Amino acid sequence: MGIESASDILDFLELDDFATTATYTPAGGASKSVLGIFDNPQASRNASQMLEITIPEPRFVCRTYDVSAAADGDAIIIDAVTYTVRVVLTDGVGMTTMVLEDT
Repeated sequence: MGIESASDILDFLELDDFATTATYTPAGGASKSVLGIFDNPQASRNASQMLEITIPEPRFVCRTYDVSAAADGDAIIIDAVTYTVRVVLTDGVGMTTMVLEDT
């Protein structure tokens, strides 16, 4: 079985299912619409033995083809909220996860 093409991956990013449209802007570049899956889980961290804090960990998963030069400091707007890209993780087969920070 071959690896999916960039157009094949779009089947996983159907707006009727899980995907949403975001506006991605690379630092110093022009903005563009990107389809992807937004997730905003909460993560717990132990600040000490007696204190646990919960922080948001927003992420946006999309085609690498659409954000091939994504980097720390880029901006993305999802559901009218502006985020800053902090970590870019590519899976090597066509998908990129951007770890975001609410600005």
